[in-house]
Amino acid sequence: MSDLLRAPAEIKYAEELDWLESIDNGPKPFTWRLSPKMIRLFVLGAERADGLDREVAQKWFGDRGIVERAIVTLASDRGLLLIGDPGTGKSWLAELLAAAICRNSTLVVQGTAGTTEDHIKYSWNVSMVIAKGQSRESMIPSPIMTAMEGGAIGRFEELTRSTSDVQDALISILSEKYISVPELESDNIVFAKPGFSVIATANSRDRGVNDLSSALKRRFNFVRIPVVTNKKSEAEIVRFRTEELLRRHRIELDVPPTLLDVLLQSFADLRASAAAAGSDDEKLESALSTAEQIGVLEDAVLHSNFFGERALTARTLASSLVGSLARREPEDLAILNKYLHGVVEPRSKEEGGAWPEFLEGGRDTIATLS
Repeated sequence: MSDLLRAPAEIKYAEELDWLESIDNGPKPFTWRLSPKMIRLFVLGAERADGLDREVAQKWFGDRGIVERAIVTLASDRGLLLIGDPGTGKSWLAELLAAAICRNSTLVVQGTAGTTEDHIKYSWNVSMVIAKGQSRESMIPSPIMTAMEGGAIGRFEELTRSTSDVQDALISILSEKYISVPELESDNIVFAKPGFSVIATANSRDRGVNDLSSALKRRFNFVRIPVVTNKKSEAEIVRFRTEELLRRHRIELDVPPTLLDVLLQSFADLRASAAAAGSDDEKLESALSTAEQIGVLEDAVLHSNFFGERALTARTLASSLVGSLARREPEDLAILNKYLHGVVEPRSKEEGGAWPEFLEGGRDTIATLS
């Protein structure tokens, strides 16, 4: 795993999954590697009432009901569609579920305007076709077809970004559970084995890009992933991801709780400002998601480690926040400058602490970028 830039969940948590499988005596649908209860435990972490001999850390932070409904959907004959704003953890939840169910989360199709029907069905190895003709050996199965043949979970990221032709092709797969290969004279149908299902994700901000047809909607159970608004939950997510970052980079650097509070409060302030804005020009282009908050902290931590004094400071955090969120010139810089003067400056005078240094770092960065 140390040789991989980013290990998929089934490799990253392989030892834990092996252990959970060894003690799992619950009923398992199809060919699932873990029972639904154990999958929920793997995703949400173990509690004292579970009575386990070892700790199982929480990996996805959200409502228990969301995870349970997602698992139940995958045990049915319907696909699972995780829908929500950017940065709400849709893809990470999909990866964890696939890893726990079939120990393979890498059967992924990325939905884009350039995604074609071949990407979810099959294509051909041209050199083999020229040499030996069309056959099952010269066919290149898509990740979805591979999942069908193995009774595994196929993933479709950003479903609403793919065209209607691609979405229509997915309808037959979800309803008929087979793919026809008309180019072959025999052995020309690939049937799905028990355990096959599809987890798709969709960005709620992409509504109107390529709306799902009513036929495709009927093949999915919709599970909405809300934006994390609870400060305690968001702090846990940010802390969890930051600790992973530090381990991956082998960085020994403390993130002071006071600076984490400053980051959380800053995002809460900016979200409130965006909610009260009268037009899009008065809002930051950033979605101000938890994922972007993690990105700001990651940038600050790495900068502190490589170019600072190997200690995170409020100045560096402010610089990373402005640099990460200022995407439009001059609109975003003006919004951030207004926030610093209208909110951070009064707070730094009243509360002190890390806020004065945060204010100074933010001002300096805006002056540099302007």
